[in-house]
Amino acid sequence: MSPSAQQPQMTLVQTPDYRESYANSVQVRVSVWDFQLVFGLASSEAPDQITIRNHQAIYLSPQQAKALWNMLGQNVAQYEHAFGALNLEPQSHSFPMGPIN
Repeated sequence: MSPSAQQPQMTLVQTPDYRESYANSVQVRVSVWDFQLVFGLASSEAPDQITIRNHQAIYLSPQQAKALWNMLGQNVAQYEHAFGALNLEPQSHSFPMGPIN
């Protein structure tokens, strides 16, 4: 392998405004130029009402979206191999049945 074909060394640095948060709702919006992932918290104040409070939007290039899709697919497969199949249906009947966002 020639020196120019070696992978560059990668350093991960967290910026001062780095933060972590939890989301149980992800909406995907697609345009010609990018993918937008909108993360939020879904809650149910009443059996027939769900409120989603969006708190973060992340834009990805189509290439990064595909790389994320590949990485998530591999990791979900490993998770299911270790812990069993995941069910996408809501476990609580306080949420109306329908698509998972």
